[in-house]
Amino acid sequence: MQTREIGRGLLVATTAAAVFMTGCANMTETQRNTAIGAGVGAAAGGLIGDGKGAAIGAGVGALGGYAWSRYMENKKQQMQAATAGTGVQVTQTPDNQLKLNIPEDISFATGRADIQPRLRPILDQFGQGLGQQPSLEVTIIGHTDSTGTDAINNPLSVARANSVRDYLATRGVDTRRIRTDGRGSREPIADNRTDAGRAQNRRVEIFLADRAPVAAAPAPTYNTPIGGQPVR
Repeated sequence: MQTREIGRGLLVATTAAAVFMTGCANMTETQRNTAIGAGVGAAAGGLIGDGKGAAIGAGVGALGGYAWSRYMENKKQQMQAATAGTGVQVTQTPDNQLKLNIPEDISFATGRADIQPRLRPILDQFGQGLGQQPSLEVTIIGHTDSTGTDAINNPLSVARANSVRDYLATRGVDTRRIRTDGRGSREPIADNRTDAGRAQNRRVEIFLADRAPVAAAPAPTYNTPIGGQPVR
């Protein structure tokens, strides 16, 4: 019985994915991304019993990921120009978020959570225009090196992320669209056994994401032969 249900789920999943993918050639980029997400979600969800998971997975997949829009590309170029020579790294993540990796030497003094003057113009540029883009989401994550205890590092990393959030709020960014977190020393990007490595690990990361809208797939097209019935 279980094998039969799994087989049925896979059949539904495959069918759902095929339906979503069939019209991709005639879709806009947004519609194509949504359909692909729905198809992948359906395929994964089909492993849940009696095929219901395919519908659930399709719904989750259709929520879409992040879109790398013209606005995001322009924002990346603006931030690269604004941070040139500062040590800030501006990149596009694999899931289409704009990432700013800000080292401690221009962001916060050791052991403190108040923003240094060199960081302010970077945050000014980052926050510019975000209030007019309601689909944008901001995530700010603070990090420390392994010096000191978790009892010190964890709240410090959170406080630094919150300081960046509060500064952006003064520049008109809605704090309801900002998520903050502190990872303490749990996510190093370099060797904590060296001074240079610890300096890299003391950082703040800011992510800007544009949630891809869910677009309806185009209606199916029909070919109608003269004197005949419509056919797909």
